[in-house]
Order: sequence, then structure tokens, then C-alpha cells
Amino acid sequence: MITELIQSYPRISIIVLSLIVTLFITIVNFFMLDRKRMKELREKQKRLKEEMKKFRDNPEKMMEINKQMLEDFPEQMRHSFKPMLVTIIPLLILFSWLKSNFASTAIASTWFWWYIGASIIFSIILRKIFGLQ
Repeated sequence: MITELIQSYPRISIIVLSLIVTLFITIVNFFMLDRKRMKELREKQKRLKEEMKKFRDNPEKMMEINKQMLEDFPEQMRHSFKPMLVTIIPLLILFSWLKSNFASTAIASTWFWWYIGASIIFSIILRKIFGLQ
């Protein structure tokens, strides 16, 4: 049944599948990320970037600020790595399935770009809805 829908309506199918996958990823991020801590880290990074702009003429001060920015980087990576571990295996399986199913459709050469475009749009919308900015 799904294969028949894909063959009949490939563009609509890839857009709907993109919405479903993006919703899955957003929900995983919503429940696995420490949003409060991530917001604190982003605000701190923003403050440090503004400070760097002020001290463009002082290389020593810029290096000190840059060092502070790099101190938070491992923590940010740990937080964003957790949801990725949960979503990567299902996504790899899904993409191999998508590739095989969309290979014989009218959008065989462009299905991936349709997916990317739709997922970017849905990701922006869903991240705003779930408050993951």
C-alpha cells in the first residue's frame, strides 16, 4: 500500500515522510535535551561573541574570550550527541528504504532534495512549536 502511494504521488509522499521523520527527531530532541542548560550555554556564547566584537583591537583579550567559548563546546556537543545516537540508526534504515522505493518514481533523481527542502521547512516550524530554538 505504501509503495503504491509512493509510486502514484511521489512528491506528496516524500513531503509527508519528511514531516514524520522531522517530527520524530524533534520529539526525541524535546525529551532528551536539557533545554534549560542549552539555553544558558547559547546565551553565554552570545555574550562572549558580543565581547569579542568590542575587543577586536586587543588580540590578548580576544584569545581569552575565545578560550572561554571553547570551554563550553564539549558540553554542548555532549548534549546534542545524545539525541543523535537515538535517531541515527532508524534514519539510516529509513534512508536505504527511501532510496530503493523512490528509485523508480518520477522524482528518482531529485527525491533527496525534495526531502531536504521539506525537512528544513518542517524543522523550523516544529522547533518553534516545541520551543527548541
